[in-house]
Amino acid sequence: MRIGIIGTENSHVDHIIDYVNARQGPRVVAISGGRSERNESLRAKGSLDRVVDAPEDLLGLVDAVVVADRHGDLHRAHAVPFLREGFPVFVDKPLACTVEDAAAIIAEAEAHNAPLTSFSALRWIPDTEALAAEGPARRVVTSGPVDPDSPYGGIFFYGIHPVDVALRLAPGPIRSVGVTKLPDRIAVQAEVGDTEVEINLMLGEAPFTGSRDGVERTLELDEHYFVPGLQAFLAMAATCEQPIGHDDLLRPIHLLNAVAKAIA
Repeated sequence: MRIGIIGTENSHVDHIIDYVNARQGPRVVAISGGRSERNESLRAKGSLDRVVDAPEDLLGLVDAVVVADRHGDLHRAHAVPFLREGFPVFVDKPLACTVEDAAAIIAEAEAHNAPLTSFSALRWIPDTEALAAEGPARRVVTSGPVDPDSPYGGIFFYGIHPVDVALRLAPGPIRSVGVTKLPDRIAVQAEVGDTEVEINLMLGEAPFTGSRDGVERTLELDEHYFVPGLQAFLAMAATCEQPIGHDDLLRPIHLLNAVAKAIA
């Protein structure tokens, strides 16, 4: 399987190329964005076949695509041409910065039977897996840093991490969302399915944490933290079985959209 990458400013691209191209099997063969210093460096270290200018230039060169732009507003335009061809597509977090864009991406995947996934890498790390393995929770609390003024989509850029972890631990529909702006954080209270959810979006540096029913863990990110999520994408690309349902792709965007509106 030949993999192409769109949007290379993200450090996740280094993780993807280093992991995939060091092994037998699928291989990253091309990236888009033109022959910048960054892209030429990626090409050399990954022994890539091509650096192309526009995302659509990858058509005919690859069998699956990672959309890794930092800004989620770019994801719809960059993912849709490949979904229309039925390609497996991994949209790195967040899926989009609006519910409209997220829903449109999913609609294209459904219309063309194209495997699609998107998630925070924290969704799959061992600490989150340990919390999820304990079954349904009555109360979930997560926290992590955000920058509402980030040039890459405001709270969507980092807020997706604690939100995606919280919603993995709290299945079901989002029934209500309350938002309170505090000096050190944006406090989110939500009812999700049968679970009470609290998400603390910390203004400034802070660790990622998660707890269920009072048992808290620091969500540790080692140098291989991106690998479990990458493996989920590679399995999807090989089998066409999506690791996350389409409703679960939309839930974090709905929640973050409600937060963004509340703090605007």
